[in-house]
Amino acid sequence: MTALRPERESAAGGPVDPLTDPLPDVLAGGHSSPWFRAEQPPQQIQGHNLSAPQPPLADPYTQLPADAYAAPPQDDAYVGHSPYEGGPGWTASPETYPAPEAAEEPYSPVPEAPRDDETMALRAADPARTDEERDETPPATTAAGAEGGRAARRKAAKRNARPGGRRGTGRRRAGAPTPEASGTLGGGGEPPERPRTRVEARRAERARKPSAATVASRAVGELFITIGVLMLLFVTYQLWWTNVRAQQQADGAAHNLQQDWEQGKRKPGAFQAGQGFAILHIPKLDVVVPVASGIDKQRVLDRGMAGHYAEGALKTALPSAKEGNFAVAGHRNTHGEPFRYINRLTPGDPIVVETQDTYYVYEMASILPQTPPSNTAVIDPVPAGSGFTEPGRYLTLTTCTPEFTSTYRMIVWGKMVEERPRSKGKPDALVD
Repeated sequence: MTALRPERESAAGGPVDPLTDPLPDVLAGGHSSPWFRAEQPPQQIQGHNLSAPQPPLADPYTQLPADAYAAPPQDDAYVGHSPYEGGPGWTASPETYPAPEAAEEPYSPVPEAPRDDETMALRAADPARTDEERDETPPATTAAGAEGGRAARRKAAKRNARPGGRRGTGRRRAGAPTPEASGTLGGGGEPPERPRTRVEARRAERARKPSAATVASRAVGELFITIGVLMLLFVTYQLWWTNVRAQQQADGAAHNLQQDWEQGKRKPGAFQAGQGFAILHIPKLDVVVPVASGIDKQRVLDRGMAGHYAEGALKTALPSAKEGNFAVAGHRNTHGEPFRYINRLTPGDPIVVETQDTYYVYEMASILPQTPPSNTAVIDPVPAGSGFTEPGRYLTLTTCTPEFTSTYRMIVWGKMVEERPRSKGKPDALVD
C-alpha cells in the first residue's frame, strides 16, 4: 500500500501542470502508477468492452519521458518524508493502520514444532529402509510423535540401525526390541540403549577378551582337571577292574585244573613256571585260589593266583614232602587280592591245600605283622620267628603290608595236622 501524499504545488502556490509532472497519470482515473487498477467491477471501467477481445496493452514505459524516473525535487513539502511506506524514516500512524477488531474467540497460538537439528532443507525418504519397515513403523500420532515430528522419526530410524551407529539395511538386530515394545513412541517403557560408537565397541571387545593371567590360570586348571580325571581312571582300574579281571582268570585256571585232575592229565612232581598244580582254601575268609609254580608277577600273581616259591635260593618244599616248609605268596590289594584279610586269621583256623590226589590240612600257628622284604629267613625249612624249633611240615603265607603299599611283608605260619587222600572225601574243614 502506498502512503497518502499531499498534492504538490508549485513555488507560486498554484497546482502543478500535469504535462510537467514527472509522474503523470497515464491511465484514466487519476492514478499515476502504471500497475494500479481500480478496485471496481470490470463493467464500470470506461471505454472497455469486456465481451470483445482486448488489444494488448502498450508498454507504459514507452509513454514516459526520459526523466520520468528521476528523483523528485526536495522541496519543502518532502523534507523529512519518505515517499514509500516502510522506507527509511517512515513510521506508521494509527490512522494508517487502525487496530484490528477483537476476535470473537481468544487467540491460542499453536506451539511451534522443534526444528530438525540435522538440516532445514527438504529431505527424501530413507532409501535404506524397506517398504515392510515403512509399513511397520507406527505413524507419529502419539504424544511423543506429535511433539517430536521429524526428530522422533529420525530417532526411530536410528533404533533400526546396525550396531556401531551405521544405518541398517532394513533388518533389525536379533533380539532388539521393536519401537512398539520398547515404548519409545508413547508406550511408557524404558528408552532403548544408545548405539555404540566404534571406539566404544573396540573397548568393549577388549574388555571381553581374557587377559594373559586368566588364560594361564584356565590352562593350569584344565591341566589339573585332566590329571585328576586320569588319576581317577587309574585308581578305578587298579582297585576295581584288575580285581574283576584277575578273578575271572583265577576262576578259569581253577576250573581247568580240576578238569585235568579228573582226566588224569596232571601228575605230582615238578611243574613248569606259571603252571597250576594245587588249590588253596581258607574257609574263614572264603578264599579259593589256585596255586601256580613260581612267583612271577605277570604270569602268576597279577592273574589272581598264589605263587609257590619254587626257584633259586627261595625254593621251598612241596606239600607232599615228608619234611619242609611250603611257602606261597599272593597280592593283598588289587589283582584279585586273595591274601587281603589274612591278618584276621587266628591260631587254630584251618588252611587246606588241595592237590590231584590229596588234601593237606594246616592249622594257623602264628603271625608276623611286619618284616622287611629282605628277610628271607621266614621261608626257611624251620622258619625264623614262627616259634617252630625243629624240622616239620609247615605252611608260610606272605603278602605286602600296609595295604596298598609294598614297603613291608606280613607273614602267617601254619603246621600240618592232617593228610587226607581224595578217595576219602573232603576234610571236615571244607565240609563245614
